Amino acid sequence: MSPAGAAPATVADLRPVDLFDDLDDTELAEWAAAAERRDAEVGDVVLDENSESEGLLCLLEGTLQMFRHDGDRLEPVGHQTAPTWIGAVPALTETPVNVRMVAVTQVRGAVIPAPEFRRLALAHPSVHRRIMRQVRPLMSRITAIEQNRERLASLGTMAAGLAHELNNPAAAARRSAGQLGEALDVMDSTLRAFVDTGLEREGAARIADLREQALRQASERSALSALDAADAEDEMRDRLEALGIPDAWRLAEPLAIAGVDDDWLAQMQAAAGPATPAALSSLAAAIAAHNLVSELRESTDRMSSLVSAVKAYAYMDRGGVVQADIHEGLETTLTVLSHKLKHTQIEIRRDYNRALPPLTIYGSELNQVWTNLLDNAIDAVGESGTITVSTKRDGDCILVEIADTGPGIPPEARAHVFDPFFTTKDVGRGTGLGLDTARRIVADRHGGSLTFDTSERGTTFHVWIPLTQPDTLRTETPA
Repeated sequence: MSPAGAAPATVADLRPVDLFDDLDDTELAEWAAAAERRDAEVGDVVLDENSESEGLLCLLEGTLQMFRHDGDRLEPVGHQTAPTWIGAVPALTETPVNVRMVAVTQVRGAVIPAPEFRRLALAHPSVHRRIMRQVRPLMSRITAIEQNRERLASLGTMAAGLAHELNNPAAAARRSAGQLGEALDVMDSTLRAFVDTGLEREGAARIADLREQALRQASERSALSALDAADAEDEMRDRLEALGIPDAWRLAEPLAIAGVDDDWLAQMQAAAGPATPAALSSLAAAIAAHNLVSELRESTDRMSSLVSAVKAYAYMDRGGVVQADIHEGLETTLTVLSHKLKHTQIEIRRDYNRALPPLTIYGSELNQVWTNLLDNAIDAVGESGTITVSTKRDGDCILVEIADTGPGIPPEARAHVFDPFFTTKDVGRGTGLGLDTARRIVADRHGGSLTFDTSERGTTFHVWIPLTQPDTLRTETPA
């Protein structure tokens, strides 16, 4: 924003700015005398993020677009249109400007340098009061913007993790369904072979008995080790090739799973005669089909459990206030965060008192607290270590403790752990729920408290939730 030549700001220039509504012309003339005219063209940066405050900016004409950095990306967060005033809080508190402002139209303004602004604001209480009245809503807007931005980043990370968790069983189910179709095609095609060989009723009955025996053995046998399974498959292929069975390598694995021996093969050949290859192919396909059905069931059960965990995590269809076992929220949160535990050596230990009574709580909000504490613990532990989640009764409260064996919170950060916006994580890595907000959910919404102990041996967060809930919860009907 460039100086506007020698033209001074006037009382008429500043009068439309509502900050000065309670000043008479004589008082406002003091402000005009201190003001320096500044103009900007479209695209000019009028204020830059994290820059030192020059003072109070009075926007007399034009519009500014506000941006904040999200990593390397600038995100729009609102706009300012004349007449208005900007930058009073950073100028008073001598802190950096927290947004970038860019002119989207031609801009005419005036800057009152920070030292003069502080002097004048203290000399005119009506101006100072107006500024103070704007601090709370301003900080609320900044807090909301920050939390929404981080929460969206967190939701994206969590959604990606859940998508990965769902993709594995979904891919397995898709693969099993395709192979099951192939097995059914084989069983259908062998029916024609039985008809073409003129198989008698007695032979068909004997084949059915042998088939039933093999299927029963396959379902009852314990899984072999990889090495034993490979040896058994090689032996079965040799047996089938000795009998002259075509494509012996295709049939060897399922027949080895069933554990059929030379005597069984001899009986099958005696009963089936020329239909022996078809009988063995049909049996191998049936064994494979049974195994594939089991895999499909496991895959769909896994997907169903993940969906149930997400629904429980959000307490969907149960309203804002719920009556719930505290362990339900802890377990569903661990499920939602399970993608972060994969490929690590982190051990989760549980020390639950299952006799604890249910609580009336804001379920989804309290789950956000567990998410924040557990996510922090996982990050603190790194690739290996232990996280212990424990519950017990402590007087009139339920005490939940989440302890990790990480390196502890650095001494210089301990005093700021519950400060708004404080984080030691990179943008997009946190849960979006600062410990300040977590403590407010526990304290303000549930009448409890949140504290921590930390050392080089690890960190433990303590969450107390009263058994007797505050009136704000009792007046609502639990779902």
